[in-house]
Amino acid sequence: MNPGSTSSDQVLARAAGGISRDEALGLFDDARPVAVDEMTGRWRGSGVPTGSPLDGLLESYGWYGKEFVDAETAHPLLFGTRSGPRPVDPAPIPVRVLRDLPGLAHSRAARAAFRAVRPLLTTTRPKARLRAVEHRGVVTAAMVYDALPIIDVFRRVDGRTVLGLMDLRGLPDPFLFLLRRES
Repeated sequence: MNPGSTSSDQVLARAAGGISRDEALGLFDDARPVAVDEMTGRWRGSGVPTGSPLDGLLESYGWYGKEFVDAETAHPLLFGTRSGPRPVDPAPIPVRVLRDLPGLAHSRAARAAFRAVRPLLTTTRPKARLRAVEHRGVVTAAMVYDALPIIDVFRRVDGRTVLGLMDLRGLPDPFLFLLRRES
């Protein structure tokens, strides 16, 4: 595939049933960069299964997506509620558990605990910022978390879809996800 030639339909079709780590990184590398100001808006998220220990984790917790008001105002984690998607403060997320004990993060007990405390984590304050960063040799938009050692790097699939890659030091395999812009 030539750089920039990946269509949303191709990415979705290839990723739906799961793809290898190398194929996912190839899709990411083929996708075009995104300008920071092009990320403004609310985005619906879904994981791209690649064999990462984090595959399916966000969805099992009720993840909705992300919202970017401007470069300084980013809500990195929106979760579905009865009254619509709400931002949650990611600061209390035990990153070490995600990285080193993903089975625990996937457990029924962890999901139940999160459901119980999620209303206490709801926030209206931004918890991340957008910046242009160089990742895998390309300068593109990325979301830098305020309180976590995580950077989500974005590449354009088409005008309404971006492919994201979570950069977390020590994570053995990349975690990839799709974001689709809401109308």
